[in-house]
Amino acid sequence: MDEILLLDAVERYLKGEMNEQEKTSFEQMRRTNPELDQLVVEHHFFLDEVNRYSSIKAFKNNLHETQTKLEAEGVLKEKELGAGAKVVNLYRRYKKTIAIAASIAGITSLLTYAATNLVAPKADAEQIQELSKKIDAIKKTTDAQGKEISKVKTDIPTKVDPKIQFKSRGTAFLIDGKGYLATNAHIIKTSNTVVVINNKGDEFLAKIAFIDNVKDIAILKIEDKDYKNIQLPYSISKSTTDIAEPIYTLGYPRDEIVYGEGYLSAKTGFNGDTLTCQIDVPANPGNSGGPIFNENGEVIGILSTKQLQTEGAVFAIQSKYILKALDELKKDDKYADIKISSVSSVRKMERKAQARKVKDFIFMVKGN
Repeated sequence: MDEILLLDAVERYLKGEMNEQEKTSFEQMRRTNPELDQLVVEHHFFLDEVNRYSSIKAFKNNLHETQTKLEAEGVLKEKELGAGAKVVNLYRRYKKTIAIAASIAGITSLLTYAATNLVAPKADAEQIQELSKKIDAIKKTTDAQGKEISKVKTDIPTKVDPKIQFKSRGTAFLIDGKGYLATNAHIIKTSNTVVVINNKGDEFLAKIAFIDNVKDIAILKIEDKDYKNIQLPYSISKSTTDIAEPIYTLGYPRDEIVYGEGYLSAKTGFNGDTLTCQIDVPANPGNSGGPIFNENGEVIGILSTKQLQTEGAVFAIQSKYILKALDELKKDDKYADIKISSVSSVRKMERKAQARKVKDFIFMVKGN
């Protein structure tokens, strides 16, 4: 099929403009043609980024027009501030900076898409929420109604410069006892400093060994003299479990580890993407990056996002993509020693005993 006609068909499919016969035929082609499936996901991602940037720009224009109108009608008047005044008109002071930053962000997003050119199930930002947790030392929020300034206390690890403010938090879990952990890329993708903390409160410095922003997978390596190698009690499954089978997860939506259980809802994710699977399990900001275990104590996925306005619709990146990420990482001679356990020693344990055993291998992760 001609490339232009193919793109037109993809766009009509994503916009819901195909009739039932066309849609059925197209979806059959998508299931049997990986390249077409990849193109659909890429184009979905591209349209989402364009729409997001357009929405931000339209909002800013409306805000500016409203202010101009109110000033012209005399509703808003800017007071002249004396030399000793302590009040600062934040919007007027920073509006140019905000506009420039927003423009750069939009352009950067588009350039990132063009550079990666990889498959990524990217859902509408209004429907899907990443489950990392933002943790600013002081987070200022201002809107038309004048919201209060809120202060959020952040625990700063003692092994790093106390001036560093960690901006995001999530969960990571060991995949090799030599200090290799898996987590979501969106938690630490812009971080210069990464710290992982176990359930006993021991903290370790880590570095990003591998990151795939498109598939939202990152592999961390603990680089800390205080860390001691350990043997993992669980393995990573090469496939997901069956629909309706029980699952459970452990993560850090709070400052202490939290257990949650549920079942596998579907073998595909949002809008039928094949990167993730849908699970029914409690999930909140901070759960991102947490392992999903089946009844045998095998990791079948990484908890990543949830669908807004739909109770219980949570998505996990399938475990086979962890293994693919490790294959890519091991191409670098520095990481050729990575070895994944093929046997789960907690396989025959009851759920309570499994959770008690594996919780020591699950970490909170923070990035600045």
